[in-house]
Amino acid sequence: HVQLVESGGGFVQAGGSLRLSCAASGLAFSSVPMAWFLQAPGEERKFVAGIGWGGGTDYADSVKGRFTISRANAKNTAFLQMNDLKPEDTAVYYCAAGMVAGQRSYEYDYWGQGTQVTVSS
Repeated sequence: HVQLVESGGGFVQAGGSLRLSCAASGLAFSSVPMAWFLQAPGEERKFVAGIGWGGGTDYADSVKGRFTISRANAKNTAFLQMNDLKPEDTAVYYCAAGMVAGQRSYEYDYWGQGTQVTVSS
């Protein structure tokens, strides 16, 4: 079965950096789009960044210039490098995989369990 496991979350001060990883198994990783979403308490899950099987990327306006999504197909792993973090970035971050790249959560079929990112001011 498909499994996505996130890691790399934690607590950081504003202006700091974190690198999230998403290890995938049970799917043809190199052939599927991957994405990161975030969800803050009481809010809907929101798109952060996506990467197609060909390497094309897409970002939410709020993270452009600060976050970078990448993938290492040989390791079945996707990454989210987060720089210049802000308190408003605080949320649970989820990795997602799907057959169609997009910014809507319903476009993704598989989800990880999430990793908490907390940014203090």
